[in-house]
Amino acid sequence: MLSVTIAKGVVHQERLLADSSKKDSSNRDRSAYKLVRPGDVAYNKMRAWQGAVGVSRYKGIVSPAYVVQRPRHDSPDGWAYYHHLFRTPAFAKEAERRSHGITSDMWSLRPEHFRLIYSCSPLPSERAAIVRFLDYADRRIGQCIRAEEKLIELLEEQKRTVIHQAVTGQVDVRTSRPHPTYKYSGVEWLGHVPAHWGVRKLHSLFRRCGSGTTPSGDGYFGGDIPWVMSGDLNDGVIQTTTRAVTPEAVGTFTALKRYPEGSLVIAMYGATIGKTGRLSRSACVNQACFALADPRPDCQVGYFQAVVNSARSELRRQSFGGGQPNISAQLLRGFRVPVPPACEQIRLESLATGAARREAAALGAVQRRIALLREYRHRLIADVATGKLDVREAAASLPEVDPLEMEEGQEKRKSTPYAAARTLSAFDDVSQPTDA
Repeated sequence: MLSVTIAKGVVHQERLLADSSKKDSSNRDRSAYKLVRPGDVAYNKMRAWQGAVGVSRYKGIVSPAYVVQRPRHDSPDGWAYYHHLFRTPAFAKEAERRSHGITSDMWSLRPEHFRLIYSCSPLPSERAAIVRFLDYADRRIGQCIRAEEKLIELLEEQKRTVIHQAVTGQVDVRTSRPHPTYKYSGVEWLGHVPAHWGVRKLHSLFRRCGSGTTPSGDGYFGGDIPWVMSGDLNDGVIQTTTRAVTPEAVGTFTALKRYPEGSLVIAMYGATIGKTGRLSRSACVNQACFALADPRPDCQVGYFQAVVNSARSELRRQSFGGGQPNISAQLLRGFRVPVPPACEQIRLESLATGAARREAAALGAVQRRIALLREYRHRLIADVATGKLDVREAAASLPEVDPLEMEEGQEKRKSTPYAAARTLSAFDDVSQPTDA
């Protein structure tokens, strides 16, 4: 099974599903599915104007909702060039112009209209030079992006380590060295803590705690009371929520309680187990969230939020259930955490906030660089594929084996043999299932 994506063109469906929460929705009866061979163009007729088009490197089948066009003539690597060309903004604009429908959600690029689109057609030698140059540039840019993504992982790991060492007492933030004396906490995940610290159950630090519910009926939504779901938790302060409920919902459903500003909310279900958020205003929560409200005088909420964030792996370890594990409110009530003196809690909260702020600034810079690299790659491909940049001389000077591939122990990539044509009208429409 193959899929046509906006991001990459034609890909194996199993690889696409492996990176998402979606499930295979294809029919078991594949008799109506269409055959795709290496070099065939496949596109989503409803999304071609958004870039869901590509030349396939694989042999496989696609859903009847896709259109398959087969080139009439073969050449060594001509269709590697057209794969780049068809994924440029200029081609997407032309696909949009040729699509028909009442609204954008219904626009459809029919096979007969696809075949009327004109295309620039370089000589075979120039197509080969363009493909050679773009493959080389794509590998180089991809290497830069992977290095930046690795930096993101390192920055996040650094933040977690710094905060975990501080909030669990492994390091005295005043001296950046261990505390003078330690004692065993009696908690496996915590180990030893400074001798002057205490260890208490989480619920004992707050006067109120509990979960929430989901009102039954759309009429209870759309109000002005924030309603927190686990997806709204950001390990920081919750400024906005996806949905809000009405005062009538709070009055109707006894399990739908309002928690005051400053309350600590912890996710209990699925992949978000252990994620946290502090309320910036009074709000309700759903049944997947556990709220701790009205902290006692010796409780700095920001510090204990950092502790729970550091203990996320332990909370997940204690979860139960199959594909959708969860932790219980009872577990969170009895979860034991370190309790330093209030003055130290303030310092530790400040350290955690500062570390998070510095990491956010660094991550923002890295993400901007990644966005610029991707934008540069898209613009470079568009300019080269449409002839705005002549790369014949540059392609001729490239090494036979890319040094990057030698460093990574990779074999030199070979272009998949594609087919070439002078215009898009040089296609056989193979969209009919009989051809498969």
